[in-house]
Amino acid sequence: MKNQHEHVHLHEIEIDSTQVFHGKLLDVRLDRVRLPDGHESTREYVIHQGAVVIIALLDSGELIFERQFRYPLQQAFLELPAGKIEPGEEVLLTATRELLEETGHSATEWRYLGVMHPCIGYSNERIEIFLARGLQRESGQQLDHGEFLDVLNLSLDAALQAIRDGKITDGKTICALFWAEKVLRCGW
Repeated sequence: MKNQHEHVHLHEIEIDSTQVFHGKLLDVRLDRVRLPDGHESTREYVIHQGAVVIIALLDSGELIFERQFRYPLQQAFLELPAGKIEPGEEVLLTATRELLEETGHSATEWRYLGVMHPCIGYSNERIEIFLARGLQRESGQQLDHGEFLDVLNLSLDAALQAIRDGKITDGKTICALFWAEKVLRCGW
C-alpha cells in the first residue's frame, strides 16, 4: 500500500461531491475536484462495498467454478465463487459465507492472497482474493433470493485454457487464476 503522501504532485482534491444515484448495490457520485495544476474538473464514479473471490481447491486438485447469468452483458459467465462484503463484515467471514451459500462447501484452511481493484477508472471497488483448502461438502446451495447459478469443477489447466479460448473473460476470475497458478505451481 502506498503512503498517502507519495506522488502528491498527482493528487486531485475534492471540492464538493453530489450523490447522483443510490441503489441496493451502487452509489454513483459526481465530484468537482481541483487538479494538480490548480484547475477544476469533474469526476464520475461508483462507490461499491467491495467483494471477495475464492479459489476453492478440492482434494482432487480441481477448482470449484460457477456459471451465472450476468444481466448487463446478457450472458452466462464462468467464474470463481464470489460475493459482496456486507457492511461491517470481516472479509474472511464474507469468503466463508459466500463459499457455503454458493457451493455448499466449507474449508478448514484459508489463505488471504491479496486485493484487486477491477475498475480503477470509475469505481472504488476492491475484491479480496482468498485460497480455500480442506473443502468439505456441508449442504446444498443456500442461494440468495433471485440468485441462480450452476456449480462445476475444472482443473487449473482447463481453467487457464478457458482463459486462452475466451471462455473465461471475468476479470476477478482471471486475476484470481493468476494467483492460483503462482501459489499452486510456483510456491508463492
